[in-house]
Amino acid sequence: MGDIAFGKQLEVTETPIPGLLLFDLPVHGDSRGWFKENWQRQKMTAAGLPDFGPVQNNISFNDAAGTTRGIHAEPWDKFISVATGRIFGAWVDLREGPTFGVVFTTEIDPSKAIFVPRGVGNSYQTLEPNTAYTYLVNDHWSADADYANLNLADESAAIDWPIPLDQVQISEKDKAHPRLADVTPIRPKKILITGADGQVGRALRAEFGEAAHIDYATRADLDITSADLADARRWRDYGTIINAAAYTAVDTAETPEGRRTAWAINAEAPAALARIAAEHGITLVHISSDYVFDGTATGACTEDAPYSPLGVYGQTKAAGDLAAATAPRHYIIRTSWVIGDGNNFVRTMANLAARGIDPTVIGDQTGRLTFTHDIAAGIRHLLATRAPYGTYNLTGTGPARTWADIARDVYQHLGHDPARISPVTTAEYYAQATAPTAPRPSNSILDLDKITRAGFTPTDADDALGDYIRVL
Repeated sequence: MGDIAFGKQLEVTETPIPGLLLFDLPVHGDSRGWFKENWQRQKMTAAGLPDFGPVQNNISFNDAAGTTRGIHAEPWDKFISVATGRIFGAWVDLREGPTFGVVFTTEIDPSKAIFVPRGVGNSYQTLEPNTAYTYLVNDHWSADADYANLNLADESAAIDWPIPLDQVQISEKDKAHPRLADVTPIRPKKILITGADGQVGRALRAEFGEAAHIDYATRADLDITSADLADARRWRDYGTIINAAAYTAVDTAETPEGRRTAWAINAEAPAALARIAAEHGITLVHISSDYVFDGTATGACTEDAPYSPLGVYGQTKAAGDLAAATAPRHYIIRTSWVIGDGNNFVRTMANLAARGIDPTVIGDQTGRLTFTHDIAAGIRHLLATRAPYGTYNLTGTGPARTWADIARDVYQHLGHDPARISPVTTAEYYAQATAPTAPRPSNSILDLDKITRAGFTPTDADDALGDYIRVL
């Protein structure tokens, strides 16, 4: 049984390479031998291992001490341990970014394991004969995938191999790998952003930029309601889908044609994206709405408040939430009263003020404005920090307002008399409507405690309104 340490607790240690995690594994033994749980999803994800969804288990058996393999960076994650023997492992970050070229080395015996994220070069040297090296991976080998390799003797990495490389067995292929200066860094997995021409989509473009691994798609580029969506992309190349596409014509959704379109875009499409995300291990980000509630709550609605939509739009958004939540890796961003680059309430009020119109505005619906730059920044924060998956409310902070209050603020910011705004009830406002109108929640205030505890605090809605009007 060698020098295997029995009785250790399951523990995880971070390394200088982001995402490369070293594990101490509990090993139980007696005079007969030993036993360990080499892979135990529930315990290991609770300890900090990403829930990376392995699909294949491989074993590399090595007859002699000194067998050396690598340095290989494949486009998948690995969870590595040994069943027998002992190795010296060396890992080099070959991903695009500031840690490119960072090295970490350690010895691995049956009481150790290491999680190697996609794009980190992996290599090892056996320190004992009859070493069985075992690893789980979360993708299958592909001839057209992007790989990166590094020479074991690279001077920049300067790995201090226990047995000199001129005294060990190395394949001719591994000997031919390039030096670090000639390695093409592995790009991150792709991010797909749907609804790229909408208010949220434009804010996401401003937040994420024009990097090569970001795909922005309008409906002309990708129809997420298509029956062929599953074959529309090489989905294994994607790590994240941000679904900013939505049908938001709340009143038109009450018409026969609008109802069909709303269900297709807001409910059926998220269900299809969730199936794709589940199959390929993709993180799905989906934009939700306060309209999934009926607005009768006396305080701010939390993320787990029961669904109770009033109209077709709210019903389709609630169905979309439920569908998106079937993806194992999902963030549902529930927001309200969205303001960004496009047609919205604030722009309408500014135009009315400029034209000298004194409007009547609803004064019995309460909520907070949400500016699209906050939605985009919040999404980026959740992804970057790997916050726990689930639903997060995300609106502006500060006191709740009515639509009439906000209209007065717009007029005042633009130098007009806020008294020109006449508040009316929702019933009064829609009494003269000649087309179908949707019921609205009277209380759209969302509780922001969860997103704040995740480390992201949205901007004050009143301050953001002033900034927004100044650049109109």
